[in-house]
Amino acid sequence: MTFIVHDTLTAMAALLERPLDQRPDALRELLAPMRSAIPMPGDIVDIHHLGSGFRVDADDPRYLDAVHRMIDADVLGQVERELTRARERFADAPQGDSLQVMFMLGNPDDDYLMRVAGGYYGMGGSPGWLYLLAWPTDETIGRIAHCAVHEYHHNVRYRSVEWDPAAVTVAEHVVAEGLAEAFVRELSGPEAMGPWSSMVTGEAFDAAYAKIMADADLAGMMHTPAYVLGDTAMTRFGAEPRGIPDMAGYAVGLRLVDAHLAATGMTATEASLLPASRILEASRGA
Repeated sequence: MTFIVHDTLTAMAALLERPLDQRPDALRELLAPMRSAIPMPGDIVDIHHLGSGFRVDADDPRYLDAVHRMIDADVLGQVERELTRARERFADAPQGDSLQVMFMLGNPDDDYLMRVAGGYYGMGGSPGWLYLLAWPTDETIGRIAHCAVHEYHHNVRYRSVEWDPAAVTVAEHVVAEGLAEAFVRELSGPEAMGPWSSMVTGEAFDAAYAKIMADADLAGMMHTPAYVLGDTAMTRFGAEPRGIPDMAGYAVGLRLVDAHLAATGMTATEASLLPASRILEASRGA
């Protein structure tokens, strides 16, 4: 697999030097390659803003400073190097010919991004594409590349494990997130993990675990994100909340995966292509 990491940082720096009224079209042009591969209804600028991206309808001096900070830190180089390390672990796994990476600057005033998502996130569910978004705080700037690895893991997993949007279950979705985080930990250590799997603890975790496991067999992508992302995301995106704390699915998924690894002696890499049913068999009693 070849990684194509688009130089969006240079492009965003140029965009932010343009007059404000030219920036929406510049963003459309920047995102056009991904949009042509992954059709989405509506204006890509609106989708970008809803997804916590930096505003192209507001002049904010923090934006250009943040982009230059990431250029200086070679964030895109970090992404490519970490993906290359991850690829070595899956040398024998089915993979596509290429994976294109699109990174976008986040909006530091977006409460969902900064408080709920921990300042960064990624999406790796579309074959051949990986999307990352972040606001570069001291805590997040070194983790963006590890988030890329998390999303790459999804790309690899779903070339061997079927992901049917109509049939995918809550169990599969939470297990996928747990496996991706366990793989990041195995590759680069616990400090590389995202904040999502440690956000829910104690009694809140126990209650979320019980709810998620009670509905583990519920099928359909119209349902599963509620159990992974939690209620704030569902309210934000106009879906039905299920009484799940924010990001609880990551913590539950990691608990299930860790129980499986402890019971079987497998590594996260070895377990990565197993169906969720196998993970659940070994993790009974977790």
